[in-house]
Amino acid sequence: MTLLHWAVLSPFLLAILIPFLYRYARAVHTGWFVMILPAVLFIYFLTFLPVTSGGSVVEQTVPWVPSLGINFTVYVDGLSLLFALLISGIGALVVLYSIFYLSKKTERLNNFYVYLLMFMGAMFGVVLSDNLIVLYVFWELTSLASALLISYWYHREKSTYGAQKSMLITVFGGFAMLGGFILLYVMTGTFSIRGIIEQVDVVAASPLFLPAMLLVLLGAFTKSAQFPFHIWLPDAMEAPTPVSAYLHSATMVKAGIYLVARLTPVFGGSAEWFWILSGFGIVTLVWGSISAVRQKDLKGILAFSTVSQLGLIMTLLGLGSASLAFGFGEDTMLYSAATLAAIFHLINHATFKGSLFMAAGIVDHETGTRDIRKLGGLMSIMPITFTVSLIGTAAMAGLPPFNGFLSKEMFFTGVLNAMSFEGFNMQTLGLLFPVFAWIASVFTFLYCLIMFFKTFTGDFKPENYDKHVHEAPAGMLISPVVLASLVIIFGLFPNLLAYSVIEPAMASILPNLLAEGETFYVNIYHWHGFNTELFMTLGVVAFGSLLYVNMNKWSAMKVYMKERDPLNGLYDNSLDWLIVGSQGVTRVQMTGLLRDYFAYMLAFMMLLFIYSFMRYDAFAIDLENVAPISWYMWILTGIFIATTVVIPFINKRITAIIVVGVIGFLLALFFVIFRAPDLALTQLLVETVMVVLFLLVFYHLPELRKESFKPAFKVTNAIIAVTVGTVVTLIAFSAHAMRHQNGFEAISQFFIDNSYELAGGLNMVNVILVDFRGLDTLLEVLVLAVAALGVITMIKLKMTGREDV
Repeated sequence: MTLLHWAVLSPFLLAILIPFLYRYARAVHTGWFVMILPAVLFIYFLTFLPVTSGGSVVEQTVPWVPSLGINFTVYVDGLSLLFALLISGIGALVVLYSIFYLSKKTERLNNFYVYLLMFMGAMFGVVLSDNLIVLYVFWELTSLASALLISYWYHREKSTYGAQKSMLITVFGGFAMLGGFILLYVMTGTFSIRGIIEQVDVVAASPLFLPAMLLVLLGAFTKSAQFPFHIWLPDAMEAPTPVSAYLHSATMVKAGIYLVARLTPVFGGSAEWFWILSGFGIVTLVWGSISAVRQKDLKGILAFSTVSQLGLIMTLLGLGSASLAFGFGEDTMLYSAATLAAIFHLINHATFKGSLFMAAGIVDHETGTRDIRKLGGLMSIMPITFTVSLIGTAAMAGLPPFNGFLSKEMFFTGVLNAMSFEGFNMQTLGLLFPVFAWIASVFTFLYCLIMFFKTFTGDFKPENYDKHVHEAPAGMLISPVVLASLVIIFGLFPNLLAYSVIEPAMASILPNLLAEGETFYVNIYHWHGFNTELFMTLGVVAFGSLLYVNMNKWSAMKVYMKERDPLNGLYDNSLDWLIVGSQGVTRVQMTGLLRDYFAYMLAFMMLLFIYSFMRYDAFAIDLENVAPISWYMWILTGIFIATTVVIPFINKRITAIIVVGVIGFLLALFFVIFRAPDLALTQLLVETVMVVLFLLVFYHLPELRKESFKPAFKVTNAIIAVTVGTVVTLIAFSAHAMRHQNGFEAISQFFIDNSYELAGGLNMVNVILVDFRGLDTLLEVLVLAVAALGVITMIKLKMTGREDV
């Protein structure tokens, strides 16, 4: 494997070592060992900047399942490199923060860092994989690792509830996404993203285009918390704050954003892609911002803020996709401005939201509460945390000179440009985008004011806290200070990233939009004159401030008092309905009666066989090539049938045992007649042992009693029995007829010709069992071994009945 492959897999390899480091290096916080890896990976990925900024890409492949077109192909271009830098850079800062946030004395650090590294590796796999199936494997690993991190404090009911919710929603979307990937393979014959992009015309002309697009978007929307799937994100805030700062602001929730951006060259340009992305994105933006205002918990505000900001980025990607439909030539930058804003805000959001999550964690860690109704007056007591929060909230609110102001202005530019689009009915419906964008920005400004002023201004009341409140230790402040510094640097010098990070990412999302050798024009600056965007910003500040000043007049409204999202009720009721329904199905299926289980299985098999026969017109009877049946075979068959039929009417146990033995010996005789001496010998030995065993233990069995059954019970049994016998007989006749009518060669000839040549054995039966069906036989042996272990465990483990108390 190449160094790039090892870079993706390195977090998993380190995760294997964490339990040993935790056990044998207890004097040192485990986080110090972990932090080295993301820091090294960040430096390593920085070396690719000259490559991607020059318009080149790096692609390296290791075969995995080449027969199915599944290879572990690592692909580094502008888009994947941007995400890799975010994952590794913020990952290193989060690990540093966690060293001081999580105590090595009271926390299970081995579990925490194993889960965190597993997630980090999975995210690298998602953003660097070119193969859709490999991407899907890593995609589901992010859901698993996220659920484990959310439930890290598993003794808390809310933690396990949040983990379950995130798992159910994101894995549901992942399964849908897998279906979309399979449809893309059906259309193009490849799982390679590069290969699919090269066949865009084939995909667009296929009737499977829309189903594939909807399934892929379902996966992206569930992962990136788009309305109405956003409800898992606020409950995920029960995770430790380092997890929230990493997974739920900078990485995992951006996986859906990455998928949309990566597949924009495939689906972009279509009206469906444009409207679904921009429509759901703008609704998520508005809903998240309004919901954030109603929260009383700092992390709750940040959670819904994240939902809102993700909706903003999704809206921009949707609007930017219009450039693939009609954005060539002079209007290219008009249509692609939204994509530029999406990438820039993606970076900005990771910096200011990461710093705010860490600041909220510091407040919780040092005061023991995140409730804004208890907080207040922390400005002078926690001056550094206050400064970090001021920078972060100002950037999120869209105030200059911070980076959030720039990307917010670019967002306004993008939605205003949308009204000028020459298609998709944007001349009329396009007006809705700037209106909703402005409303959401007002509420964004409002919740930023609430979060900041309720926490740091006002009177300090020591009685509200269970701890002695003080500033966080220096180590815990390093990471948020670094991120807050980046907020200022990217705000004052935004073009530091223009052609090193932003433009290559744009080129990855909108390939072939420009002529060869050309690049997108990226020039980000603060002052654009007195334009519409500036007046919209002034209106946001004025109206948001007015709402905050008059907060006491509307904060008593019932809407404001209800923190929980109303869509949670639908989720909870759905789970209840699912439980009730599954219990009903289970009561029907799991009766505890072996007869019922056989009846279900046989009925299903018969229905399947009958449907298959009718669907493919496979019923056929041809007796011309049947060998003559000797008179003694008729006699033996008659005895066999009569013996079988008489068993249900026998009331004496010893008689029943003898009759069952007669059937077994008759079957062995049939094997002799059909020249299968090995099977005959096996049948004779097994039947003899079984009869002897039955006769030895029959004395200890209860008396046979004549049971009375309802007529419906007997009729059902009779129908199933007759149907099975009839269908099996028809299968035998049809198989024989098809063989002669259609000239099918018997599979037995293959074994006759190849048993010795391929397996070196003269006994064909043994060769089939050991070589041609070797894996089958191995699994049968494994089943027997598991059963034996189960028996031994039950014998050795002497339970008293109080183990579960």
